[in-house]
Amino acid sequence: MEFSIKSGSPEKQRTACVVVGIFESRKLSLPAELLDNAARGYLSDLLRRGDMEGKLGSTLLLHKVPGTEAERILLVGLGKEREFRENEYRTAVAAAVRTLNETGGFDGTIYLTELPVKKRDVAWRIRQAVQVAEETLYRFDQMKSKKDDVRRPLRKLTFCVERRTELAVAEKSLTEGHAIASGMSFMKNLANLPGNVCTPTYLAEQATAMAQEHGLQIDVLGRAEMEQLGMHSLLAVAKGSHQPPQFIVAKYQGGKTDDKPIVLVGKGVTFDTGGISLKPAPEMDEMKFDMSGAASVLATMKAAALMKLPLNVIAVVPTVENMPGGGATRPGDIVTSMSGQTVEILNTDAEGRLILCDALTYAERFDPDCVIDVATLTGACVIALGHVVSGLLANTDSLARELLEAGHEGWDRAWQMPLFDDYQEQLKSNFADMGNIGGRPAGTITAACFLSRFTKKYDWAHLDIAGTAYRSGKEKGSTGRPVPLLAHFLLARAGAQQA
Repeated sequence: MEFSIKSGSPEKQRTACVVVGIFESRKLSLPAELLDNAARGYLSDLLRRGDMEGKLGSTLLLHKVPGTEAERILLVGLGKEREFRENEYRTAVAAAVRTLNETGGFDGTIYLTELPVKKRDVAWRIRQAVQVAEETLYRFDQMKSKKDDVRRPLRKLTFCVERRTELAVAEKSLTEGHAIASGMSFMKNLANLPGNVCTPTYLAEQATAMAQEHGLQIDVLGRAEMEQLGMHSLLAVAKGSHQPPQFIVAKYQGGKTDDKPIVLVGKGVTFDTGGISLKPAPEMDEMKFDMSGAASVLATMKAAALMKLPLNVIAVVPTVENMPGGGATRPGDIVTSMSGQTVEILNTDAEGRLILCDALTYAERFDPDCVIDVATLTGACVIALGHVVSGLLANTDSLARELLEAGHEGWDRAWQMPLFDDYQEQLKSNFADMGNIGGRPAGTITAACFLSRFTKKYDWAHLDIAGTAYRSGKEKGSTGRPVPLLAHFLLARAGAQQA
């Protein structure tokens, strides 16, 4: 998809389709008014006759409207004007792009980006429009023998801004939005693959290819190197699988040599059966998404490189397959982590924290400015927060605030949960330094408490994306989250450095 920015009156656009909005009840937005004036009341006459009410997400396609240069005019319902906020804006843009893609026209000029959204500037509107467009057009059909055909698919979208003075900001935001959307698509393409294709080795190969494409440094450690480093917690998870574990380290050097890096750690369990603590059969196919944390941090690296951010960012991805087998780790086994702390593995299905703890210890060597880990870690997070926001826990409130603000800006929101020392009591073990689970109460918090024991030497935050990384049911598939949150966090950090 090709994107561009323009400023100009809608009736003068020579394009396959011009898109304008209609509020309930049948109220023309300003760009629609301009078209209506040029067409001598053609649009308002249609609305008076009841052809469209302006219900959010509804559309009406018009051909050869008099007084206009475009082949078609697409009216998009915006809902009630006083309720037109972020979700409504995104819904309207998605409806517009979906309909444009079905019209048979190669291009479209969208004026919805001129609409005021409460407390959101033109930069936000453009970034979101690009992301929504890419999300709407995204298809995963690589594994199908017959691809989904689209008649004359949409090839170009132009987003309009009201004033020429906004063009520079809009162009910059377009680049950012496209970078974030590209990262999201990269994550989706990885996460949507089945476990028999996207193995730890495949994930390492894709990370290497992405790094080479964007000029990143890349190292992949194998089992022998992990054993030498003492990553016995991570290796314990991989023992039941024929697939060898991989440890991926990708480095983006956009800042000064002596700038401390931001380290992103992503859980990469390419398929999670639960191991000996076997999961129930229903929905187990969705455990291919258990590497969404890994895919998201690699995707964020891609976005950072495309935006050429003046930062140093490192992605650390421990990746394994968690399977039952003759060599699999048993409940009750005790392992020594890379940090030297011992862990009693009470449940082999609490495996994400076992691979992350060694990765968090490994991150110390980079003397990081901060470390953020991302994981589909606990079902408890889904129960607590549903599928709307990601769980956020941190050992530093200032870092937590930055991430919350980034999530709000990227419309990829998170919610902070407590990390009080009181919860650490639940991890006590009679036989090791700690157990890997703390029982049913506060499962998301005790999982983060476990990880916090390996993050004493730096500022750290944990994102539990179990409820937000993918959808179930008819729309099953990766969401691309939390790439927007992480990308906006890096954008804010880059802006702070340049200020």
